[in-house]
Amino acid sequence: MFEMPAPPGIATARPGDRLPARLWLVVVVLAAIQFINTVDFMIMMPLSPQFMRIFGITAQQFAAAVSAYAFAAGLSGVAATFFLDRFDRRRAMLGLFAGLCVGTVACAVANSYVALVGARIFCGLFGGVIGATALAAMGDLVPESHRARATGVIMSSFSLATILGLPAGLWIAARWGWHAPFFSLAAVGGGLLFVAAWLLPPMRGHLTGRAVQSGFQLERLFEVLKPRPHQRAFALMAALTLAGMCVVPYIAAFMVGNVGLDEQQIPLLYACGGACTLVSMNVIGRIADFRGKLPIFVLVATLSIGVTLTLTHLPPVRLGVAIVVMCAFMVTMSGRFVPAMAMVTSAGEAKLRGGFMSLNSAVQQFASAASTFFSGFLVTTLPGGRIEGYGLIGWVSGGLALAAILLAFRLRPGRDGTPESVVT
Repeated sequence: MFEMPAPPGIATARPGDRLPARLWLVVVVLAAIQFINTVDFMIMMPLSPQFMRIFGITAQQFAAAVSAYAFAAGLSGVAATFFLDRFDRRRAMLGLFAGLCVGTVACAVANSYVALVGARIFCGLFGGVIGATALAAMGDLVPESHRARATGVIMSSFSLATILGLPAGLWIAARWGWHAPFFSLAAVGGGLLFVAAWLLPPMRGHLTGRAVQSGFQLERLFEVLKPRPHQRAFALMAALTLAGMCVVPYIAAFMVGNVGLDEQQIPLLYACGGACTLVSMNVIGRIADFRGKLPIFVLVATLSIGVTLTLTHLPPVRLGVAIVVMCAFMVTMSGRFVPAMAMVTSAGEAKLRGGFMSLNSAVQQFASAASTFFSGFLVTTLPGGRIEGYGLIGWVSGGLALAAILLAFRLRPGRDGTPESVVT
């Protein structure tokens, strides 16, 4: 039975109980915000040919523009550790999302490579903390017995970004130029900002009984880093992120250069994979709530190792076979994050959850940037577009996933790891 200091009239929650409809609506709003945030980050990658042609930059310079977002997001995650738990999470979420919308407009009006990189850094400073704030808010509002399902809903934003966001952005860019997707994102984000301001409840439970201090205090970082469950959670998320991001950036090039697919078939590949994860992430989240988050994580993560090795060693095959392998990869890769993120959220102490999730986000961003950078030394592009060394990356990814499994066994809930309130 789940006990929590809820307002009068709030019942205890078991895995089979129904939560208030308004609470699930709040979770959906958080997922929608994360959807805009995810598309804002991902839309750069498929638009690389246009950026390189229009700005006259090399592939390395384009990669630097993409990495600028990740590094800025990592730095903002560290900085937010000092400040995020001092504010009502509702105000923090609205302020961060408004900043992301402004940065997206700056991307749309950028007229040079330097201006574009500056705009991406600005977006990263705000976007890098949004995901952490959404999960911290979810951890405050949703009982632990339903947290994996709520995590699955929020993380479904990645699937929707792959299915809807990227194809729509590419279609808009093809018709009206690369500026248009950023203008569109900013417009939709602006509308969502008003919806969020109306629906999101105040979240001040983590401030109860605490003196809200001002200024930059290094002790705050040490306070978040000190608990052993926090340290193990950071290590787990770093291993999972490294395992995924050393493989993902080269999928399209490998499918075209080695497997023999046509460039026009790549969007279909991602759309099918994203469609599968839209269902699988929520199913895995529900099963994890009933069967236990650790055993489900171990199962899905173990399956992901075999699927990753299959993908990275795939010979020339038909489109249908490539789609099946891609779907299996995306289902297992995203699926292992659902119970893992639910366990990580529970590992954070309630009074430190905002800072903890911000630092966790920073760990993921830095791991993502580092993985993409260092994996580049393991692959070689041959004349004709063929990729060498991708199989080695598969083995590295498998080893990191195995390390994540071992780390998960040592992860334990933090003190006061229960939500502080529930929306009625």
